[in-house]
Amino acid sequence: MELDQFRKHAHELVDWMADYLTHVRDYPVKSQIQPRQILDTLPTQPPTGPESFNEIFQDFQKIILPGMTHWQHPSFFGYFPANSSPPSVLAEMLTATLGAQCMNWQTSPAAAELEERVMQWLREMIGLPSEFTGVIQDTASTATLCSILTAREKLSAYAVNEKGFGADTKFTVYCSTEAHSSVEKAVKIAGLGRENLRKVRVDDQFALDPADLDLAIQRDLKAGYRPLCVVATLGTTGSLALDPIRQIGEICRRHNMWLHVDAAMAGTALILPEFQWIADGLEMADTFVFNPHKWMLTNFDCSAYFVRDKDALLRTFEILPEYLKTPVDSQVNNYRDWGIQLGRRFRALKLWFVIRAYGAGGIQSIVRNHIHMAQSLAAKIQISPNFELLASTPLNLVCFRLHPRYIDDPARLNELNERLERLLNDSGKLFLTHTKLGDAYALRIVIGQTQVRQVDVDLAWEMIQKTSQHL
Repeated sequence: MELDQFRKHAHELVDWMADYLTHVRDYPVKSQIQPRQILDTLPTQPPTGPESFNEIFQDFQKIILPGMTHWQHPSFFGYFPANSSPPSVLAEMLTATLGAQCMNWQTSPAAAELEERVMQWLREMIGLPSEFTGVIQDTASTATLCSILTAREKLSAYAVNEKGFGADTKFTVYCSTEAHSSVEKAVKIAGLGRENLRKVRVDDQFALDPADLDLAIQRDLKAGYRPLCVVATLGTTGSLALDPIRQIGEICRRHNMWLHVDAAMAGTALILPEFQWIADGLEMADTFVFNPHKWMLTNFDCSAYFVRDKDALLRTFEILPEYLKTPVDSQVNNYRDWGIQLGRRFRALKLWFVIRAYGAGGIQSIVRNHIHMAQSLAAKIQISPNFELLASTPLNLVCFRLHPRYIDDPARLNELNERLERLLNDSGKLFLTHTKLGDAYALRIVIGQTQVRQVDVDLAWEMIQKTSQHL
């Protein structure tokens, strides 16, 4: 494609992008496509010659777009959000245009130094102690893996990286039964073995029980294991439960263990002074992660990972072949050594655009409004005769179920709510997801989309009630 054609088509795409964001609510939230429908539409062989951009874009609209679930739709209430914003999209356009591979300072000094500064801003915005140093990872899953690997190396005096596992490295890792599946995956990848992950019981709020954690650690010590790390969660995926960080931190210190805190979505709430209480004891953590790409208006992917011991992180991951050495290595941050990947995207640019375009106050206002809408919805559900809350609503996730007075059979209630979820999602008018809390099938509504308004939440609740009447 010649640059004059690129200019023409780029302008056309920007117009389409603005129209899409303006009218995104006109699309069905969840794709209505059936399995393999798109695959069967696509040619089995690649084209032998060039095709025009107009043909390609027409096929995008005709084939691809109907197969997309619209995460930026204001009635997307499923999973945790991957919200975005116009400034972040514009920054992504610049990032793609520059096409920089930002593995070290020399490959793009601005990328490295902007990341250093933006992570300092973010640390101040969420109230982390100044001894934490930040780096941008792709996802919280990667950050958790980095944390467990660093814990493994520090506790083994960096011997596992050098010699592999020995007979005395029977490490154990601890998290709650409600912790994210990425903890289990990280334990497997780190070579610790899934059998050595201890899933600790939770209390009636679905938060990790510190007393059970302490008992599990003591049992392992008596059995000859080496308790390595606790992964605590601020905002579990199922119910947004908040593990008691201070009590967990005290246990970790008593047993000389590593503490990683996963606040993938809920961490954004720390920019609000009135929600700093959820991070009580966070100063005791060794590492902390949250995702601006979930609830801070920043396009996926952008995960903010903070470490207390930067040297331990670097000793775990640093490898310096001759072809990566530069004259300024001792003076700068080479972020290739701060995680798993060598190649790195210029993620700091979109975070910089977002923070500057909205300001800390503007982001606070949006997050505060999301929390208010969620808690207002929870209050309506609580007084509804046919619905009930299944978990508390400290932030922006509402867990509930349909529970008619004349039905008490747990299996029948679960089947009823599964049917309700399917009908709602198949309508295309809203999208929500579910989890299991205990044995109960819980419907989840997360309010965190950039464009969501009170009217969208009200319409969703109205539709939920009307659809339930047909069941």
